[in-house]
Amino acid sequence: MANPQRDPAEVLPKITLDAIAPPYPHYPYFKGADDYPFRHGATAFDMVNAWWLIEASTLAYSEEDFVRPRFQKAGLREVKFFTGNGTQCFVANNDDFTIIVFRGTEIRKREGRSDFGNIIADLKTDADIILAESGQGGKVHRGFKHALDEVWEKQGLLEYIKSRETSNRTIWFTGHSLGAALATLAAKRYGKALGLYTFGSPRVGDVDFADDFRVSAYRFVNNNDIVAKVPPPIRYKHIGDLKYIDGGGIVHDNSSRREKTADAIRGEVSYIGNSPGKIRRGFINFIPDDFVNHVPTLYATHIWNNIP
Repeated sequence: MANPQRDPAEVLPKITLDAIAPPYPHYPYFKGADDYPFRHGATAFDMVNAWWLIEASTLAYSEEDFVRPRFQKAGLREVKFFTGNGTQCFVANNDDFTIIVFRGTEIRKREGRSDFGNIIADLKTDADIILAESGQGGKVHRGFKHALDEVWEKQGLLEYIKSRETSNRTIWFTGHSLGAALATLAAKRYGKALGLYTFGSPRVGDVDFADDFRVSAYRFVNNNDIVAKVPPPIRYKHIGDLKYIDGGGIVHDNSSRREKTADAIRGEVSYIGNSPGKIRRGFINFIPDDFVNHVPTLYATHIWNNIP
């Protein structure tokens, strides 16, 4: 069957201080899902699936009452929420597939909270970079491991995922930023996922952990996204086949370090060239390019524009 008629490429959202951090209550989640349904049986990389999973990863930053109807509108009728001090996770299901999506690092107070406890918990998780035994081979970031431990068995996440297992339903893990790191650990622990897609992921574990990773994994990096550069590669190694988004918004497979560095420099130069006007409007409105490139709606728009 021929592909549906594509709309013109989406224009990148304008990134301001108000829009740099999720949640995004006015973002049109899963727009286009009817024309491009999730390909739940795909055994190789699929750009449509990448778009679905970055949409889910962006949505995961929102409150449960906001998230549930948007998953349901996209055809994922059953939505279960799991929460701990260091993370939140949504599991969205229908008869064909299950998406396990972890929320990334928060830098805004959660609705209904009078303190910054959620932000402090995430920062502690991110900062605890000591390597600890993973329990599945190799060593991993201790903060990420402890955050996943909060929901994996204690809150019943693993038991719930197992309860969704059928011969016809496929399992997928995903997340952005901290959520990408937790999705990586969870996919390794579970072991039977059909795919892992991550967006702006930090490094998660050491060489032994990466070399023993058996789930099909795809790692998106948007230009010079700062989070994809940490922790340093001295003892850590990235997981998954690289899908690099260049400064022009084109997705490349496994770009070399030289190509990525050259493109990142071009992106920085272009951004700096456009910066004087932003600074004149007020230095407080100036956001470094490395941080802008981490915004999940930019990932979502670029990936949508790369669907064949």
